[in-house]
Amino acid sequence: MRHARPGETLKTLDGVERQLTTEDLVVADGCKPVGLAGVMGGFDTMITERTKNVLIESAWWDPIMVRKMARRHGLHTDASHRFERGADFESTVLSVNRVAELILTSGGGELVGDVVDVLARPMDQAPLALHLSEVRRILGNQPSGDEIVRLLKQLGFEIRPERKDAAEFTVQIPPWRLDVEREIDLIEEIARAYGYNKFPNTLPAFSGEVVEHPDAKKNAKVRSSLLALGYNEAISLTFISKQDASKFSGAQQIELENPLSAEASIMRTSPIPGMLDMLAYNLNRGLSDVRLFEFGNIYEYSGANSLETQHASIGATGNALMQSVHQPAKPYSFFDLKGDVETVLEGFEHSTLHFDAEVANHYHPGRAARAVLDGEVVAEFGQIHPRIASEHKFRQDVFVGEIYLDRLYQHDLRRIQYEALARYPAVERDFSFIFEESATFEKVQAAVAELGIRELCSFEPVEIFRGGAVPKGKYSMLLRVKFQSKERTLREDEVAGWSAQVVRALEQLGGSLRA
Repeated sequence: MRHARPGETLKTLDGVERQLTTEDLVVADGCKPVGLAGVMGGFDTMITERTKNVLIESAWWDPIMVRKMARRHGLHTDASHRFERGADFESTVLSVNRVAELILTSGGGELVGDVVDVLARPMDQAPLALHLSEVRRILGNQPSGDEIVRLLKQLGFEIRPERKDAAEFTVQIPPWRLDVEREIDLIEEIARAYGYNKFPNTLPAFSGEVVEHPDAKKNAKVRSSLLALGYNEAISLTFISKQDASKFSGAQQIELENPLSAEASIMRTSPIPGMLDMLAYNLNRGLSDVRLFEFGNIYEYSGANSLETQHASIGATGNALMQSVHQPAKPYSFFDLKGDVETVLEGFEHSTLHFDAEVANHYHPGRAARAVLDGEVVAEFGQIHPRIASEHKFRQDVFVGEIYLDRLYQHDLRRIQYEALARYPAVERDFSFIFEESATFEKVQAAVAELGIRELCSFEPVEIFRGGAVPKGKYSMLLRVKFQSKERTLREDEVAGWSAQVVRALEQLGGSLRA
């Protein structure tokens, strides 16, 4: 037994030639390795129908060493599973004798030579102190002292003194129980052997009080809004692949030391990969109309420290409105997703909300947006990029988004207040303007809001038109303005003055009023 030398290789029993490192422990003859210690034997040691001489080897290998080698070479064998969990380090000679006996009994042959027992270092488990007072504190008055001694002896433990009236015992751990390391482990063994059903049902003592999580009400608001919009809550793994972590985020990744698989080796830096997997799972099982949301943390390094931030992800595909005898089906679109995000954000206090198109490259260009609340980005959403949709084999449009809850929760929940309906009539005016394509409705809306007209209670786009008599690079938008006062009926000259202000503000924005 030795560590592998630089450049050494070993062909294992599965026929694979493996490159060894100096961290690998091997069983070797005088020239070369013949087995990967505790994991898999070498191809040259395979027993075939032509084998005449058999050397029986029984060894105990360090669990941590075996676990690292098995993961390094991607080998998970019966042997590695046994040694990783800790085997009986005193059973090697007994095992060799038993195997030899079975071979002689069933296959014949001749036993040549005696057992050669080589001990690298003695394994001596230090005894544990077991205090009767600690057993009583955790388990109660049962079992009795002599019952404790009897149960531990039946399980293979050596206990001294064996008097039932002793206040403290010294317990020697048997070599096959490497999992027993502390006094509480012994108490668990006593409870297990005595029988959990024999202990009375009691509640633990509690002197504190229930404290609500500071974000509980905000979480409930976001959750109820999404549920009301037709989304179902789902939960995905917090681990993603290295490829997905790089594709959907530029954050510094936190890599697991012992990943479940290569597809789950990174703490997620974005919730989008998990959402796409859940949408694909539903689509692959015949569900064409799917809406899901998930609450969860994302993880990244911030300097030398790890950072966790809470996000909510949403995903939708299929129809926004189902087909019926009254209406045809309406496919889910980017504007449905935008409306859902706006509905969530409307539950929080803010002064301004606008959208821009500076989104990540995993979104479809022209069908994605960011939500900026009081100057800070709180959400990003849109249709998934066709390249990524093709990689996931989506056959219909898929829309996803993420809401940065840690930023959103810096705003208080919006207080809902009752406001009486106005008793006086409203006056509506329509204006048809031609704008440059660069003039978004948000800019138009902001220009009118800056006028500070208190009686302006509604400003909405009615329709948009391109082509025809409208020059290329421009579009026509019909705007509807509503004026209303809570104290009196408005005069015609007042409405005309406010309308003139609106026209001047939009002309300063570059718009031209159509006749």
